[in-house]
Amino acid sequence: MVKDTVVARFAQICQERKITLNELAVRSGVTPSTVYSMFEEKRRDVSIVTIKKLCDGLDISLKEFFSAPEFENLEQEIK
Repeated sequence: MVKDTVVARFAQICQERKITLNELAVRSGVTPSTVYSMFEEKRRDVSIVTIKKLCDGLDISLKEFFSAPEFENLEQEIK
């Protein structure tokens, strides 16, 4: 599922940069609850606006974020 892949990508970047979810929220100008709701498996509240803000906070482009190999291997949602 694409939402799981988005969350996994942010988790990977945060781990690489040793950034907590709270720090990611502060850097991105979003509330910690926004970030935590995205990471909560039952909710997975993910919007493109939030993704853009988080990428801005990490100083990466949307292109860089979505160019990860994980996104190339996603199955088509509509069959």
